Amino acid sequence: MLETAVLHAPSPFHMQSQRAVLLMGAESHAFWKITEDALAPIVPPDQFETTKSKLAAFAAGDGTILYFDDTAVTQSLMKTYPLYADKFPVWAQRAGGMLQYAVWGLLTEEGLGASLQHYNPVVDEAVKKRWNLPDSWELLAQMPFGKILTPPEEKDFAPIEKRVLVF
Repeated sequence: MLETAVLHAPSPFHMQSQRAVLLMGAESHAFWKITEDALAPIVPPDQFETTKSKLAAFAAGDGTILYFDDTAVTQSLMKTYPLYADKFPVWAQRAGGMLQYAVWGLLTEEGLGASLQHYNPVVDEAVKKRWNLPDSWELLAQMPFGKILTPPEEKDFAPIEKRVLVF
C-alpha cells in the first residue's frame, strides 16, 4: 500500500521528492521512545504525564509511517527551474500532504485507523541517526496507525457553504 501511494501520489513537475519510512513493531516503539526522550526536557513537568500517555497510545498501534521530503531533489528542481524556485519548497509540502492523505485513505480501506502527528523538528536528528537516513531528508510528519479501538470523537465543522463555492 505504502509503495503504491509513494509511486502514484501526484507532485508538481513530477518531482517525486517524497519519501516514507515504515516502522513496525520494535522499530515503531523506538520512534515513540525517541519522541518521549526529546519532549521530556521541554514539556512542563505538570503536563508531561499527559504527553507520555498520548505517546504510549501511538506506540501501541501496529506501526508508524514517517514522511519526508528529500530536499536534494527539491533544491535540484529549484536550480533547474529558477522561475519557480521559491515555489518548490511549498509544492514539496503539498506533495507530502497528498501522499499522507493517500496513505490514510488506503489504511481506512483496510479497516485501520490513523492520525497525523508533527513532532519534528525535535526528533529529526535522532531519527536520522537511528535509521541512518540521508541528511537531505526533511521530516514532515508521523502517522501512527492500527486497529480502531474506539470511534473518533465528533468534530465541529465550519459551514460548508463558506468553504466550497459552486458557480
